[in-house]
Amino acid sequence: MMPQPPASNGPVLRDIHLPPAPPWWPWAPGWWMLAALLLLMLVAAAWLWRRHRLLRQQRRLLLGELEMLAASHVRDGDDAALAASLHQLLRRVARRHDEAAAKQRGESWRRTLARVPVAPPVLDRLMVLEQAIYRPQAKFDVPATLAAARNWLQAAARPRAWMPPATEPGHV
Repeated sequence: MMPQPPASNGPVLRDIHLPPAPPWWPWAPGWWMLAALLLLMLVAAAWLWRRHRLLRQQRRLLLGELEMLAASHVRDGDDAALAASLHQLLRRVARRHDEAAAKQRGESWRRTLARVPVAPPVLDRLMVLEQAIYRPQAKFDVPATLAAARNWLQAAARPRAWMPPATEPGHV
């Protein structure tokens, strides 16, 4: 026996239709988040690059000023003027991180200098400047003092290198 064709009184079925392809615009929420994250990363990278460039330029200016002081000392040989200029440069840099650095003397000035991680002999060499600026015939080891100042300035030019101030004994 042969199968009978289906009755024509039923619904006419059509072939399966695929939905239309998703449009490229507007983006799905995930793409918007990815674009925002990418934009945020670009802004952060530009800010870090600019900050690094400014810090490098600042360090270059400080070391250039130190070299100018050294060249001036070679020309005129005035140890007292070199000591005063170096001391002023160190105070100016320290004042950026500690307002009290402009008025400190003795041990408090040493503690401010020690907030920058340098070796104790470097601090000892820099402390000689504080005494030399008050003497008319200041005698100190100029090359060693210039090297100590260069070492301290290179470290001090990085803001993250500065340690928090230590509390003084007797103060809360």
